[in-house]
Amino acid sequence: MEDHYFNYQKVKKKYLKFLSTQEVMSEPFRDKLKQLNKFYLPLSKMIKDEYIKQKKTKLIGLTGGQGTGKSTISNILKIILKEAYKLETVIFSIDDFYKTLQEREEMSKKINSLFLTRGVPGTHDTKMLFKCITNLKNNKFKKSVIPVFDKSIDNRSSKSKWLKVKKKPNIVIFEGWCVGATAQKNKDLNLPINKLEKQRDNKKIWRLKVNSELKKNYKKIFELIDKLIFLKVPSFKYVFKWRLLQEKKLRITGKGNKTMTNKQIKNFVMYYERITKHMLKTLPKKANAVISIDDKHRLKTIKFN
Repeated sequence: MEDHYFNYQKVKKKYLKFLSTQEVMSEPFRDKLKQLNKFYLPLSKMIKDEYIKQKKTKLIGLTGGQGTGKSTISNILKIILKEAYKLETVIFSIDDFYKTLQEREEMSKKINSLFLTRGVPGTHDTKMLFKCITNLKNNKFKKSVIPVFDKSIDNRSSKSKWLKVKKKPNIVIFEGWCVGATAQKNKDLNLPINKLEKQRDNKKIWRLKVNSELKKNYKKIFELIDKLIFLKVPSFKYVFKWRLLQEKKLRITGKGNKTMTNKQIKNFVMYYERITKHMLKTLPKKANAVISIDDKHRLKTIKFN
């Protein structure tokens, strides 16, 4: 372990305290200290080294399928960056930039009914997202607010609940399931990947629109990322399995007034299938750090590209 000058005991204490707050449903984190030393400290050092180069706000992309632990990992990195390196970190998710329910209803009428369901590229307010990131990275930073999306009402929270950023951060962790995704070739869109595409997108209108959004608006945003971390699932079937677990936790903690049944989840993850599978093919070579997650939901290996 490098960087001995920081207070390891202090970092360890804050890290363990945070993990204890996350252990819902008697599902304990395993090998806590091994994970800290093998994964979280090297990732934090990569981020710190990137910041030190120019001492300018750095945008860190954290991406991976649903239920891979992006929110937990973001918060762990924030703790270490603060305690070990005195770096102030702001975290937000691409999910918070979903278009309003009304905007998606309009899209579903004008383009394809599948756009009513939030998730895929095209269902985020990319103008607002681009403006937000460029402001956070800009030397002439202005105080700003980051929207908060409430999944239980499938709409944005009232502005009073939005995240206020009063001071320019050193690090911005931008997490989300499709962060860093690239477009496919149009010919690769010809065959439907699942029942949803076959039955509800037989003319490929939805697929083509999602892909063109990735080519243009999302590419422009993802090019602002300084370092990309990819959480690699063993295969797509685990996205469904872990999404079920997420929903179970929401029911227990009472954080989701509107939780989904297993059948609804199965249908919901079909919206994500095409892009998730494409990311599993492309990102292991493209991302700056790749963490492989095993079938028991544990961080297994880390590789820096």
